[in-house]
Amino acid sequence: RIFVLGIGFFTLCFLMTSLGGQFSAKRLGDSPFTIRTEVMGALESRGVLRRMSDMLEMLMKRMDILARLENSTDFHKGDETRFPLDRFQPAAGLMERIQAIAQNVSDIAIKVDQILRNSLLNGKVVEGRRDQCEVPRDPKYPDCAGKVEWMRARWTSDPCYAFFGVDGTECSFLIYLSEVEWFCPPLPWRNRTVALPSPPPLPRVQAAFQSDLALLLDLIGTGKESLSFMKKRIRHLAQQWLRAARRLEQKLKDRQRDQKHILIHIGFLTEESGDVFSPRVLKGGPLGEMVQWADILAALFLLGHSLRVTVSLKELQSDLGVPPGRGNCPLTSPLPFDLIYTDYHGLQQMKQHMGLSFKKYRCRVRVIDTFGTEPAYNHEEYATLRGYRTNWGYWNLQPTQFMTMFPHTPDNSFMGFVSEELNKTEKQFIKSNKVSSMAVVYGKEASIWKGKEKFLSILNKYMEIHGTVYYETQRPPEVPAFVKNHGLLPQHEFQQLLRKAKLFIGFGFPYEGPAPLEAIANGCVFLQARFNPPHSSLNHEFFRGKPTSREVSSQHPYAEDFIGKPHVWTVDYNNSEEFEAAVKTIMRTQVDPYLPYEYTCEGMLERIHAYIQHQDFCTTSSPPPPPKDQSPAMQSPPSPLVLSSNATHLVWSPSASRDPQTWPPVDSLQVWVSETQHSCTETCRRRGLVCEPTFFRFLNKKEVFLQLSITCDSTEYEMNHLYPAVAENVHECYLQKEPLLFSCAGYNTKYRRLCPCRDYRKGQVALCRDCL
Repeated sequence: RIFVLGIGFFTLCFLMTSLGGQFSAKRLGDSPFTIRTEVMGALESRGVLRRMSDMLEMLMKRMDILARLENSTDFHKGDETRFPLDRFQPAAGLMERIQAIAQNVSDIAIKVDQILRNSLLNGKVVEGRRDQCEVPRDPKYPDCAGKVEWMRARWTSDPCYAFFGVDGTECSFLIYLSEVEWFCPPLPWRNRTVALPSPPPLPRVQAAFQSDLALLLDLIGTGKESLSFMKKRIRHLAQQWLRAARRLEQKLKDRQRDQKHILIHIGFLTEESGDVFSPRVLKGGPLGEMVQWADILAALFLLGHSLRVTVSLKELQSDLGVPPGRGNCPLTSPLPFDLIYTDYHGLQQMKQHMGLSFKKYRCRVRVIDTFGTEPAYNHEEYATLRGYRTNWGYWNLQPTQFMTMFPHTPDNSFMGFVSEELNKTEKQFIKSNKVSSMAVVYGKEASIWKGKEKFLSILNKYMEIHGTVYYETQRPPEVPAFVKNHGLLPQHEFQQLLRKAKLFIGFGFPYEGPAPLEAIANGCVFLQARFNPPHSSLNHEFFRGKPTSREVSSQHPYAEDFIGKPHVWTVDYNNSEEFEAAVKTIMRTQVDPYLPYEYTCEGMLERIHAYIQHQDFCTTSSPPPPPKDQSPAMQSPPSPLVLSSNATHLVWSPSASRDPQTWPPVDSLQVWVSETQHSCTETCRRRGLVCEPTFFRFLNKKEVFLQLSITCDSTEYEMNHLYPAVAENVHECYLQKEPLLFSCAGYNTKYRRLCPCRDYRKGQVALCRDCL
C-alpha cells in the first residue's frame, strides 16, 4: 500500500513537471511565428491534461480497492494494538489531497479546452482582418513589403511594437510602418483620422547671458564624487567665468541669439558604462575629462541656453522619450532638444535605445572626444574595407561633430577647456616668489614614476623635487627617497605649489592633459620628453584602438607646437647630456606666466558661441554628384577660385559670389598643394594656416587641378580619405566620391594632396579672423 502511494505521488509530480514544460515551451511571447503554431502547441497541452486526469482517476480507484481489502482482513483486526489507526491517517490525508488535485486538474482541462476553442475562433478572425489590408506596391517605398514580412515574423520580439498598437494584424503592421516608421506609404483610409496640421512654431526665445551659477550647480545634481569635483571647479572659477561672459556680451553688441534646448549626457559617468572615474577622483585618478565637462557646462549655461544634465541611463531614456522595450522602435515624440552633448559611451547608449530616431537626429549630437576621430575611422564602410575599423569609430557623423580637448585634429572641432587666469598683481607676485631650484613632477599615480630613476637623479643634482603621488598608508616605493611627496593635493593647494616652482616636468604620460597648461599659466617652465619614433596606434598600446592615426611627437604636442620655448622644452630623455643642459638653461631663464587666449574663459565662451550659431549639420547641403560624360557644348560653371598674386596657391575670387550661410567665410580660404610626405594638416601649419575640412567641397573639381597647372591624363572619382590628390609620376588625378571622407589627416608618398587652408585669429585657432 505504501509502495502504491509512493508510485502515485511520484507519477503526479512527473506529470505536473511535464505539463509545466509544455506550457513554458509554448508561451506566445517566445515565438516569432503566427498564432496557428501556438494553437497546435496548446492542443498538445490539452491532451496532457486529459491523460493526467485519467491516470489520477485510475489511481484513486486502486487506492479505494486497497482500503476495502484492508478493512476486511483478520490480520488487521487481531493486531489493532500494534498498528494503530493514526498510523494510516497520513495516507488518508494524502488520498484527500490527490482527490482534490484530480478535481482541479479536471477543472483546468475544461478551462483550457474553452480557451483553445476561443483561440481557434480568434485565429480565424485575425486571418479575416489581415485580408482587409494589402501591402501597397509603391516605387517610392521599395522596402515596404520586406518590412511587413519582417513584422509578421518578429513583431513580438520587442514590446515596443505592441506599445505603438501593433497586434499581429496586417493593418497594424502597415499603420506602424507608415506612421511611426517611414517604410510604407500612408494608408488612404487613415487620412480621416490624421490630426490637423500643427500651427507654425512660435518665435524662438532669445538667449540672454546668465549670471547666477547657483542654478547650474542645482542642475548638475549630486550623488557622485565626479559631480562634486565638477561643482567645486565651477565655484572656484565662477568670478572669472562671469567677467568673461560680460566681456563677450559687450563684444557681441546685443546680437540676436536663439536659445537652444540642450541635453548634456555624460555617458562615462553612468553606472551602465562602469563609471570607473568617480571612485578614483580622490585617489589620483584622471581628472582631465571632468575638467572639460565642468567647463562645457559653465560655458553653455552662461551663454543663456536651456540645459538638462543627465548621468543616468534611465534619465536619458525618459528625456529622449524612449518607448518601453528593447530599443528597436523610434522615439514616442519629436526630440525636444536642439543639441545633445555627450561622449562615446553616451553615443552608444543613444544608438541602442533610440531605434531609427538615432539616424534621424544624430545631426544634433556633439561628441566630446579627447583624442579625436579621423574621417577614415568614422566612415563605417570605408573603415571596414580599408582596415580602419576600431571599437570607437564608424559612426558616419560629420567629422566636425567630434569635439576635442586640444586642436590637434582639424577634421574635428576644437572644444577645449579653461585654465585659471591671473591678473597683473598675481603675476608679479608669482615672479617675485619663484624658487629657481624647485621642480614639481607631473604624475599622481605611482606607476608613472617606475623606471625614471636615471633622469630624476640628474635633476636632483640641481633642484629640489616635489611630487603629488597618491597613497593611503605607506609611501609608494616607486618614488625615490630624495623626492618630497605631498600626496594628492586639493586643486587650490596644487596651484600654490606650482606658483612657487620653477619647473614642471613630465614623464611621458599622461598624454595631453590640462596640468601642463595650468603650470605654464602659473609661471612654470614645462619640460617634456620627445618621442622618437612618434607614438601612434601603430606602435604604442595606449593609442591602439583609438580612431586616429595621429603621430604624437611628445607628451603634450599642443604645448610643443603652439607655445614652445621659453615656456616649453621638449628634449630626448635618453640623452643624458641634452637633458642636463636643458635643466641648467631652464634654471637661468626668466619666464612670465602665460595662458593662450583659447584656454581662457572668454576664449572658450567665444568658441562655443560661434559653434552654436554657425554649425548646422542637419541642413548642410551635400556637394553635387560626380559629373557624367558631358558633350563639348556643355560648360562647367566658372571656378570661384583664382591664382594668388604670387602664383603659389589659389584664393577666393573677389568677383565670385559668397553664400552668407557658409561658415567659415570663404574669404579665408587658401588652396595649397602638399608635398608627398605631408598631410594637409602639416601643409597648412607650415604656412601659418590651419586646415579647414568644410572647404574641401570647393576644390573637389577637375578645374582646380588645371588652375594649379597640374597635368591630369585621367581623372577619377573614388572613395579615399586622401582625395582630392594627384599621382604626379603618372599624371593621374583623383577626386573625392564620399564627402564624409574629406580629411585633413593622412598622407601617402604616392600623392600630392589638394589642401584647403584658412587663416585664424591670434590665440584662437578654431576661428578664422572674420568668423565671429
